[in-house]
Amino acid sequence: MSGEAFLGPQEAARIREGIAAAVLGAPEGLAESLEHDSDGYLRLVDASRVGAEEAGRLLREAVQGARASGHSWDAVGRVLGVSRQAAQQRFADKPADALPSAASPYLPGAPERRILSPLSAVNEMAALAEAGRMGWHLIGYGALHHEVELSDRPWEHCRVTLASAGRQRRLEAEGWIPVGAGWFPWRYYKRPLSPAKN
Repeated sequence: MSGEAFLGPQEAARIREGIAAAVLGAPEGLAESLEHDSDGYLRLVDASRVGAEEAGRLLREAVQGARASGHSWDAVGRVLGVSRQAAQQRFADKPADALPSAASPYLPGAPERRILSPLSAVNEMAALAEAGRMGWHLIGYGALHHEVELSDRPWEHCRVTLASAGRQRRLEAEGWIPVGAGWFPWRYYKRPLSPAKN
């Protein structure tokens, strides 16, 4: 079964070339070692394994993002070139975990926490903006939800694509705090808006 293509052949080729370049280029000296060192090929296998694991994680998060944005299992299956049932069996029961909480909300004195749900890429920033005005800040996220913690100050939140390394550096230089490692394709940031209330 052939998938419904949303990318052109050149776009698909650039992605394939980028993955190959990352696998060959990330381990120091890997590409050069393949000319003279048989152990280089074992390093290549290991680097390819890491690349495949990351590609699998990105695919799971992309599918969860498509579902959270309102796309049906049928639409997801068409893009993947599989049936609705096959897509649902592969991805529905394997949601990625939210980032772990640093403290249990049930411990005495622990900050109050709340789950904002259901969320999608379309409405999550508006939900975070509203929560931030009331003193809630992002501490974790996962498929269809964000976890926020109450503080004594208002917060602002933003997101950028994981491919925006330059913008990420600028945000961090401006005092934005990264939250977690990102949820493909987004990286989330928060920043307090004013000093704490006395």
